[in-house]
Amino acid sequence: MTHIDIYLDASGLDCPLPLLKAKQALNRMAAGQVLEVLATDVGSWRDFEVFAKQSGHTLLLSEEQDASYRYLFRKK
Repeated sequence: MTHIDIYLDASGLDCPLPLLKAKQALNRMAAGQVLEVLATDVGSWRDFEVFAKQSGHTLLLSEEQDASYRYLFRKK
């Protein structure tokens, strides 16, 4: 199991707010720390995949469960 350093609940927020909040959280974190994000915006699935590729942060997990999306990022 991965240790979560920061938890961000972006449920109920529409695009682009989940991604914006995640970026802000990652900016405040130290390298190697893990951010968990919960979102309900279906567009977050694509947004977070693209963000991980462009930013260099590692997307450790992306899963959908009961109309919610959970992501784990390791900061580069």
